[in-house]
Amino acid sequence: MNLTTILFIFLSVLALGSAIMMVTRKNPVHSVLYLVITFFAISGHYVLLNAQFLAIVNIIVYAGAIMVLFLFVVMMMNLNIEAEPQKNRLLQFAGVISGGSLLLVLLAALMKTKGTVMIGEGDYGLVKNLGKVLFNDYVVPFEISSVLFLSAMVGAVVISKKEK
Repeated sequence: MNLTTILFIFLSVLALGSAIMMVTRKNPVHSVLYLVITFFAISGHYVLLNAQFLAIVNIIVYAGAIMVLFLFVVMMMNLNIEAEPQKNRLLQFAGVISGGSLLLVLLAALMKTKGTVMIGEGDYGLVKNLGKVLFNDYVVPFEISSVLFLSAMVGAVVISKKEK
């Protein structure tokens, strides 16, 4: 076994384990923290697939911004076990059946695939190649979108400014 295979197995076990822990925890703050671990493990998979840009965006956007927002919202809601409504057993059973059905469909789709993914092959996700395409082929749409974002920021400042 080479190092790439060992890293893939480690990251897969980490992602699956933290995702299961996220779903099974009673404390919502712990669930959010386990979800952050899952996002970091998925970013590791992106690095193994030679997609560094996606890995960095996943860490910055999901693990950085959205999870911090989730954590603040969960902390502000102050969820208590006493305030939690009683769950219907029929709904729990329906959830287990639908989740099992989804698992069977995914396993059947995976069994039908013939090809294998070569980890680390190609240079599609490199930031250098993305930058070349972005600033050579799509420079005009990129600049138009940057002017659009700048005007949106100016509009947000103007709208939020209080009148005297």
